[in-house]
Amino acid sequence: MKSVKILLAAAAASSIGVSAAWAGTLDDVKAKGFVQCGVSTGVPGFSFTDDAGNWQGFDPAVCQAVAAAIFGDPSKVKYTPTTGKTRFTALRSGEIDMLARNTTWTFSRDTDLQLTFVGVNYYDGQGFMVPKELGVTSAKELDGASVCIQTGTTTELNLADYFRINNISYEPVPIETNEEARTNYEAGRCDVYTTDASGLAATRAVFADPSAHIILPEIISKEPLGPLVRQGDDQWADVVRWTLNAMINAEEYGVDSSNVDQMAQGSDNPEVNRMLGSEGDLGSMIGLDKQWAYNVIKNVGNYGEVFEAYIGSDTPIGLERGLNAQYTDGGLIYAPPMR
Repeated sequence: MKSVKILLAAAAASSIGVSAAWAGTLDDVKAKGFVQCGVSTGVPGFSFTDDAGNWQGFDPAVCQAVAAAIFGDPSKVKYTPTTGKTRFTALRSGEIDMLARNTTWTFSRDTDLQLTFVGVNYYDGQGFMVPKELGVTSAKELDGASVCIQTGTTTELNLADYFRINNISYEPVPIETNEEARTNYEAGRCDVYTTDASGLAATRAVFADPSAHIILPEIISKEPLGPLVRQGDDQWADVVRWTLNAMINAEEYGVDSSNVDQMAQGSDNPEVNRMLGSEGDLGSMIGLDKQWAYNVIKNVGNYGEVFEAYIGSDTPIGLERGLNAQYTDGGLIYAPPMR
């Protein structure tokens, strides 16, 4: 019995040590004056550099929102491009403060890798893209096909499961980045490109002739994508989590970058008043000022604004809201209340 108590005490001490090692990220970020954010190496609409070399897109917008919440300035971000292989090492080692790229929330990543997913900003699923001239209409017709597959991802594991279940074979063509996949696929080095369906749509949009490629109807997995931080720093996790939640709630409440100044003067909705700081002080609970959420919406926009700006139906990516509509419109996007 005494031995058991000693072991439990040692385990608790070890856990406290791990937590203590990463406590204080918010203070560190404030001290250095910027958020170090891990992003992908590039996916059109989701994560890309503009003509001036600045990172933009649906995923970097989360980093910019966190910077706006802390500093009132969305430009206070430095970016670290990461691959499927390097992203978790960069986060766990402290090289980056948060990861905002196409990363799926899974059991093992949440537990075994000791990472904390703070929410979902895009609900996705894995699909397949093929040249139209291949004459394929279903993934079940891909027996013996060569498949471009990004290593170190859930995509790689899902592919193996799907082909095994359907008793068909394939030849993997390993790649590390979306750009490498696009280059190999266009050059005909693989018959098929598989990744999240949103990534396929983004890649197809930049082809010389997008209509020459089709995305097959099968969606073979659940891919809840969202930002993540290290385990062991609850305050920092709360800052990133509630920044995302504020963007989602703002869309539901009808607060956007064009009317947030008016709404911040006070409204008939107590949730809006609490969120924007005209009632109470939610910011002090997570180490921020009263206007943290106002600064997010004013400088970056609500969830819907960011979606439509970078990947929505009027962009070259052309994604409909679908599962990523607000729950009030039949989607899965839903955030806890601001109270």
